[in-house]
Amino acid sequence: MSAFSANASLQYHIQVSPGDVGRYVFLPGDPFRTDLIASFLDDAKLIAHNREHKTWTGALDGVPVTVTSTGMGCPSTAIAVEELIKCGADTFIRIGTAGPVKDPADCDTYDGVIVTGAVRDEGTTLHYIPAEYPAVADRHVVDALARAAQAKGLRYLEGISQSKDSFYGEVDPDSSPAATRLRERWTAWQRGNVACSEMECAALFIISSIRGCRASAIMNWGDMNETIATACDAVRLLIARDKAAGI
Repeated sequence: MSAFSANASLQYHIQVSPGDVGRYVFLPGDPFRTDLIASFLDDAKLIAHNREHKTWTGALDGVPVTVTSTGMGCPSTAIAVEELIKCGADTFIRIGTAGPVKDPADCDTYDGVIVTGAVRDEGTTLHYIPAEYPAVADRHVVDALARAAQAKGLRYLEGISQSKDSFYGEVDPDSSPAATRLRERWTAWQRGNVACSEMECAALFIISSIRGCRASAIMNWGDMNETIATACDAVRLLIARDKAAGI
């Protein structure tokens, strides 16, 4: 019997089933960061930990909210998001760290970036849909994050992230035989006002769009606790909005 058919409801990689997760999900990359995020939820319980995917479910304002780690990069992010959607999740906020692209001085000026779209500088999403299809965040999730940050007196850029496959292609391009190409593309992202660089948003946005779900991301280069608290406040705003709209 195939491992996929042994338990039709149990997802193969993240090892959770419908009923284990809420519709609202935080997505850090690091499994250890799930523990910190879970501490911001009410009555959080560890649901599963398999490979790079660690899942907790708790509540905000009495509504189930989940945190699942994606691991690093778009391939494992795509797996986690696909399986969470199969379990009933439909609203995602990636919480993570990023490097500045537009101007390194942004680290001193801003607390981070609320991601509105992603450069698809990776390979995973080409297995879903052609490159011409844009990787865009959901406007309601972006708005909730922006309002939550503003209420805390924080300064977050709203802008585009470069989602890449190679960490060292960014931080040590000269070690690559493709150094000239990597540097030329980095200059293009800078001139195009790309705000930050990370490794997961493109997959999250593409899959959410084609599956009819909602997603954005809040990336920091500063205080992670502050970022998590902002994301939690954004989910509270979304919960209230969805209740009022009857969705």
